[in-house]
Amino acid sequence: MVKYYITTAIDYVNAAPHIGHAYEKILADVLARWKRINNYDVFFLTGTDENAQKNVQAAKETNITTKKFVDLNSKKFIDLCKKLNISNDYFIKTSEKRHFEFAQLIFKKIYDNGDIYKKKYSGLYCVGCEAFLTEKDLVDGKCPDHNKAPKLIEEENYFFKLSKYEKQILKLVSSSDFIIPEGWRNEIVNRIKNDGLKDISVSRPGVEWGIDVPIDKEHKIYVWIDALSNYISALDYPNGLKFKKYWPADAHIVGKGINWFHSVIWPALLLSAKIELPKHIWVHGYVTVDGKKISKSLGNSIDPISLVDKYSVDIVRYTLLKDIPFNQDGDFSEKSLKERNNNELANDLGNLVSRTLSLCEKFYSGKITKQKDDGLFKELDLVKINKYMDKYELHNALEEIWKFIRITNKYVNDKEPWKNAEDRELVLYNILEAIRIISILISPFIPETSDRINKQINVKIGTIKDIKFGLQKEYKVEKEGILFNKIE
Repeated sequence: MVKYYITTAIDYVNAAPHIGHAYEKILADVLARWKRINNYDVFFLTGTDENAQKNVQAAKETNITTKKFVDLNSKKFIDLCKKLNISNDYFIKTSEKRHFEFAQLIFKKIYDNGDIYKKKYSGLYCVGCEAFLTEKDLVDGKCPDHNKAPKLIEEENYFFKLSKYEKQILKLVSSSDFIIPEGWRNEIVNRIKNDGLKDISVSRPGVEWGIDVPIDKEHKIYVWIDALSNYISALDYPNGLKFKKYWPADAHIVGKGINWFHSVIWPALLLSAKIELPKHIWVHGYVTVDGKKISKSLGNSIDPISLVDKYSVDIVRYTLLKDIPFNQDGDFSEKSLKERNNNELANDLGNLVSRTLSLCEKFYSGKITKQKDDGLFKELDLVKINKYMDKYELHNALEEIWKFIRITNKYVNDKEPWKNAEDRELVLYNILEAIRIISILISPFIPETSDRINKQINVKIGTIKDIKFGLQKEYKVEKEGILFNKIE
């Protein structure tokens, strides 16, 4: 069995999760589930970044200890994963002992390789980004992501010799498939060619929260060595069975705002530590509201847990996947959610299942025996769906699946099994086989709906190898309500 290791970025816990966090987890979950039904041995990691200085500030604002604040907010992200039906295999908290130990180990390995040195430094620091910015990064003197002016900080830090790895990193990111998609790859390549790589700070002095620098207890390990190393600490490097089995990562799923850190800084740190590099950095756009990135500082956050409670998990998953193309920003709106629910989920899919099962129960008491292939399945383009999934174009794969759902509905309308008794069982068997196959194809995207369909047609969840006509010798169907209610 081929392994597949997929990760999301770990989330800051200085604020409650918003719809952007939900979107990234759903993307990764779809890919993980798709690989599983293709018989891959998947390890799927998500988690929280708990050592950031912004957590200290947020804790002080709420008048509780940093540890208590971090634990309370981390639980919100764990609850989000459960609410969204995310199939992660592990949830890493960077306050874990194993993570502390690995972050110190990789720091020491890089230091021993001669790639860390100490110097005084002054720069513009954005607390929201946990990063030093240049004047070129600013818009009207403010960080464009957080709409706040950075602070001028002067201090003595440990620095990593990022510049030493410029040629290797440029060669790596110039390759056709390390950064996906092409637009985000070109952005990184052009930035390196235009600006080169400059050494970066990897410690902060006088910070009360975080992981001690192993060679200097007066400093804490700065965010990128700490946060990025979670992808390996979760696997129990260097002797853990998971590390030996799953590393290197097949796909780091990250938002475009942290592309640089994952595509440039992370590989350079690994090169210095002599650890194998990840295979792909998959970069997605932002979920926006009125064209603006969602953030606490802008006050335009949408609570995904409340959204799921209001509408159901699969409606939220489906809308985010359809409305936001993988390589672009995309606006989320409840108006679009309602339209997609009513037209695509309720009408196209829900109505197909409901009327088919009603006909089976009306004319055959729910029992349909195996019949010949009536030609419906030549309309299913599984090759095209697989190509879209391989390119991470989830919205296009989902649209291709929906084409087959619409074709199946047309088949029902053309054959009129409620009226034509002569080939009624033949038609109903073909439709049920289509529904069984549809339930396999949608299972990574809207898994709860897939489970409900399988229960009503009395079959076990299938895999890609089960997408073939005639596997079911007999159907014993039992209708249980409707899949999606219309939203007024």
